[in-house]
Amino acid sequence: MFPLSDMLKSFVKVGSLTVIDAEGKTHVFAGAPGPEATMRLTDPTLYRKLFFNPELHAGEAYMDGRMSFPGSNLRAFLTLFSVNRLSLGNQPMQKVLRRVSRGLKRFQQANPVGKAQQNVAHHYDLGNAFYKLFLDTEMFYSCAYFRDEQETLEQAQRNKCRLIAAKLNLQPGQRVLDIGCGWGGLARYLAQIADVQVTGVTLSKEQHALAVQSMKARGLDSRVSILLKDYRELTGKFDRIVSVGMFEHVGVGHYGEFFAKVNDLMTDDGVMLLHSIGHMSPPGTASPWLRKYIFPGAYSPALSEVFPAVENNSLWVTDLEFLRVHYATTLRHWHDRFEKNRTAVAEMYDERFCRMWEFYLISAEMMFRTGSQEVFHMQLARKRDAAPIVRDYITDVQRKYEQIEANWTR
Repeated sequence: MFPLSDMLKSFVKVGSLTVIDAEGKTHVFAGAPGPEATMRLTDPTLYRKLFFNPELHAGEAYMDGRMSFPGSNLRAFLTLFSVNRLSLGNQPMQKVLRRVSRGLKRFQQANPVGKAQQNVAHHYDLGNAFYKLFLDTEMFYSCAYFRDEQETLEQAQRNKCRLIAAKLNLQPGQRVLDIGCGWGGLARYLAQIADVQVTGVTLSKEQHALAVQSMKARGLDSRVSILLKDYRELTGKFDRIVSVGMFEHVGVGHYGEFFAKVNDLMTDDGVMLLHSIGHMSPPGTASPWLRKYIFPGAYSPALSEVFPAVENNSLWVTDLEFLRVHYATTLRHWHDRFEKNRTAVAEMYDERFCRMWEFYLISAEMMFRTGSQEVFHMQLARKRDAAPIVRDYITDVQRKYEQIEANWTR
C-alpha cells in the first residue's frame, strides 16, 4: 500500500484507522486514544493519489464508491481526519502542495462580473425542491444562532435574523440592502419586524424566482424588491446594508472592490452587518475537493485578509462578534434532514450526488467542530458613532423584537 502507508503512519496521531486495501489485507494505524474508523479501498491507484492529494481524492473516492467504511461510517472517518488535520499539513509533500496552491490562490478565487454568476449557478441553481428537503421552513442556507442546542433549526434561524436585525439598529423609513439575499428569508424578516424598505440581490435564478413568489404570497412585494443582479451593478444609497453567507464567494482579490462598493452604497450615517465564514488560522486556500465539486471560486478568509481591505476603504469596524460552534450544529441539522430524505434526493439526481453531499455536509461540520472555521459578524460604518457606542442596545432590541414575533403566531 506504499506510499499511502508511510503517510498514514505519521498522520494518525490521535485515534485509530484500520485500512483494508485492494488486496483485502488489513493495516492498522494508531496514535493516542481517540476516534476510530475502518476504511476499505478497492482501487490500488488510490495509494498514490491519496498520498499526493488526500483532500481531493478522498472525496472523489467516496463519491465513486472506491472508498467505503465497513462496520464504520463516513462521519467516523471524517472525525478522525479532522482531529489529525495538523499532522497531515506538517508532512513535506503536503507543505509543497499547499505552497503551490497558495501561489494560485487569486486565480482560484477569480469572481469578476459574469464569472461570479456561473459559480453561483453551479451550487445554488440545483433546484429549490432539493434545498427544501434539508433546510428550515424559511430556507436559510447559512449559520443559525443556537441560544441552546435543544432549539429547533427553525428557532435558531429566527434567532439569527433577530440578532442581525438588532445589530443593524433599524429605524423607520430606512432603505435596507441585502447583498446575496438567497431565498429572501432575511429580507422578509426585516420587512416584517421594522418599518423599512428592503432590496435584496442574488445571482441565482432559482433563488430569485422563489423569493419573488414568497414576497407576493405574504403581501410584502410593495416593501421588498428582489433583484437578479450582481451587487457591483447597483446604484443609489442605503441606510443599512447586510450580507449573510455571500462574502465567502467574493475571493481575496475582490475584497477591495467589495468594501469600496459597500462604502459607495452606504449613506454617511449608514451601518453594515457582514456575516461570513472565516478561520482562526493564517491565510490559506480552500479545500480542492470543495472548490471543484461544491463551491467553485469560494474561500473563507482569515481576518488578517479582511481588515486591510476594510481599512483601505475608510470604513470603521464598530463591532465584531464570533459564532464559534453554531455552524457545526446547523450543519448537523442539515445532514440529519438530508439523510431522512436521501431516497428523494437520489430520485432527483443519483447515488453519486448523494455521496457527494454527504461528504460535503459532514466534512463542513467537522471544519467548525474540530477544525479552524468559525463565523464572524463584522459591523461597519462610515462614521464612528453611526451605531450606539454601548453594546447593550443589541440585547435590548432583540428582546423587543421577540415580543413582536410573539404576535405573528397568534
